[in-house]
Formats: sequence, C-alpha cells, structure tokens
Amino acid sequence: MGGLSLEHPWAFAFGLLGNIISFMTYLAPLPTFYRIYRSKSTQGFQSVPYVVALFSAMLWIYYALLKSDELLLITINSAGCVIETIYIIMYLTYAPKQAKLFTAKILLLLNVGVFGLILLLTLLLAGGEKRVVMLGWVCVGFSVSVFVAPLSVIRLVVRTRSVEFMPFSLSLSLTVSAVVWFLYGLLIKDKYVALPNILGFAFGVIQMGLYALYCNATPRQAPKEVDDPMSDHGGAVKAPEHVVNISKLSPAAGIELNTTVNAEPPLKSLGVACANEETIGVSVDKATHVEQV
Repeated sequence: MGGLSLEHPWAFAFGLLGNIISFMTYLAPLPTFYRIYRSKSTQGFQSVPYVVALFSAMLWIYYALLKSDELLLITINSAGCVIETIYIIMYLTYAPKQAKLFTAKILLLLNVGVFGLILLLTLLLAGGEKRVVMLGWVCVGFSVSVFVAPLSVIRLVVRTRSVEFMPFSLSLSLTVSAVVWFLYGLLIKDKYVALPNILGFAFGVIQMGLYALYCNATPRQAPKEVDDPMSDHGGAVKAPEHVVNISKLSPAAGIELNTTVNAEPPLKSLGVACANEETIGVSVDKATHVEQV
C-alpha cells in the first residue's frame, strides 16, 4: 500500500497528519449542533454544507476503494461519513417542515441520484485502471468546482475592509490542510489527490494575506440595493439574509461554499463568525468549518 508502506514513511506521516487535521475539522461544527440540540431549533442554519460534505466523503471512499492502496483516505472519509450523517440526522430532527423537505430533496438528488449515476457510469463505461482515472478526474472536477466560492468571500472582505467575514483560523486550516494533503499525494504519486490542493494552498495564502492587510483596518459598509422609500412601490427594503460560508478541507482540495437563504438573525457561537453589514436588513456571515477528504 502506497500510503502505508514502510518504503514510504513520509507519505504515511503526512497521511496520518492529514487524518488528524481533517478529523478535528469535521468536529468543528459540534458547538453549532449543541446549540441546535439545546434550543430544539435549527435557528436558520442550513443543511447544505453537511450534505455536500457527506457526498464528497462518499466520492473519495469510492475512489480509495478502487485504487485499493489508499487506506488513509478510507479511514478519514469513513469517519467523515459517520459524523456528517449524525449532523444531518440532528438537523432533520429539529428543522422546520420546509427545511426538512428541502434537505430530503438534496439528499436524494446529490447523495443518491448523482452519486448513483457516477457509480453506474464508472462501472459501465470503464474498467481497471481506466475506471480509476475516470473517477479520479470526477473527484478533481468536484473539488475544483467549489473553489469558486472563496472568490465571493475575498470580494466581500475587500469591499467591507472587515475580516469578520473570514476568520483567520479558517484560512490557516485551509492552508495547512492543503499543504499536508498535497505532500501526501505527491509522495504516493497520486495526482488526483495532489493537484486540487495547489489551488487550495493558493486560496489559503490569499486569505491570510488579506487578513494581515485588513485586520487593523477601519471597516466600511458594503453597498446594498435598497429601494427608494419615497418611490411608488412603498419603499420596500431588502429582506435579511443568512449567508453561510463553509470551508471544507480535503486531501484533494480546500473547499469553500457559499449559500444564502432568508432567515432570522442567528446567535453567535463557537465556529460561527457573525457580522452586521447594515442597520436595516441584517446580513450575517456564518463561517462553519467542515472537513472533507
């Protein structure tokens, strides 16, 4: 096994370190779910980050099983599947009816439909090494596709000159995780694990650079589109938004997703960064940190 062989002690060391970092990041949302348990309410939190994390873990387990020599990927992603499933079950237990239906839909679409389609196509259209190559590029494509999300966070930090939207611990974890998993992929000569982490490292460095630039800067309000109160339409004001920023760190990529829903203003908690953007219509950025490999 490439990652466990005594002939590759450094690969094993970086893989083990990646497992530890990833596992700790999987546990980062625990304060959020403790809040949900105590209040018996999801309080506007979204299920999308955890559904995506579960899908990504399932995808990497399938890839690792096909390669047959990626035990370190199997261990951390198996732990991820268990943890994310617990999160989703808790969410479904306390979420309102509409949120439960939405979560059930995306679970069926992504974790059953899309994953089943990938499984079927890779089994039917390729065999042996070609199947591993096909699935490897699917994993790379999924990892890279979600790198578009940090661009909106970076843009928001620049516009507001406020790093409350981008906690330093989040950026540091992204960078360290990307470096560790890149080195692991490099040492075992697995380009599908190594390549996306180059992009993850780049985004992590950019975010830490912005933090250093704006950590002591005077924040400013981001411009908002608000209807003229003297207009004929009754002066409608943009409704409050809930902006959830998820940073997911994987052996293939450091992933950040942004999703927005209308919701009531949430409370602050460990692992959730809240910041007000305006006095009328509060826009809150919550950074929940979930790990995927």
